[in-house]
Amino acid sequence: QVQLVESGGGSVQPGGSLRLSCAASGDTYSNYCMGWFRQALGKEREGVAAISTGGRATVYAESVKGRFTVSRDNAEKTLSLQMNSLKPEDTATYYCAADPIPCGVVLTPTSRYHYWGQGTQVTVSS
Repeated sequence: QVQLVESGGGSVQPGGSLRLSCAASGDTYSNYCMGWFRQALGKEREGVAAISTGGRATVYAESVKGRFTVSRDNAEKTLSLQMNSLKPEDTATYYCAADPIPCGVVLTPTSRYHYWGQGTQVTVSS
């Protein structure tokens, strides 16, 4: 098992930036593909970005391509999401999640991600 704790959320104006972090503990972190997901009020949870065990492969939702960057540090057991050019529609609770090997760098189905953090709120508003 792996335990996940997100941090870095907050309030920002449109066009601003935030960097989310996810700290992992427990099982061998490099045995998991990792993903970022978000859920806005009244909407279903959606995938934002995913990254392979070694960090070489990534995938992004169309809505965040070119604005968000996912990365990981296996030595530090951390996952990051750099979010630039934020829009009001990016407002949501953001979750990191772990998909154990054999894993795929995919955003769906969310059920393949066995472990989830508690989430961190991101609000983009003027």
